[in-house]
Amino acid sequence: MKRIESLEALEQRLKKFVAERDWDQFHSPKNLSMAIAAEAAELMEHFQWLTLEESDNLPPETRDEVELEVADILFFLLRLCDRLDIDLLAAATRKVAINEKKYPVEKSRGKSTKYTKL
Repeated sequence: MKRIESLEALEQRLKKFVAERDWDQFHSPKNLSMAIAAEAAELMEHFQWLTLEESDNLPPETRDEVELEVADILFFLLRLCDRLDIDLLAAATRKVAINEKKYPVEKSRGKSTKYTKL
């Protein structure tokens, strides 16, 4: 199986996949956002009741299942961005810059405190 080498290539392959199946009619922003939440819950299920150490050292079969859940989340996220005409990388770049201001290193290093309480 050939590895997809860029986010744009993955977006195009997903568009083609969806178009060939006439599924765009089901991919409203509402439905896609709900699908993201459902897939995130499926991801969390793999970690439920594990210790921190166990969650860091998943057995290969569980890790494989987690990998597929992460991919599902990415697929639905990319479809949502496509439907809403959001440039995901631009949005992520913008959000990192915002977070860098909210969480300056000198105040937040080694802390999990919310920015409003730093």
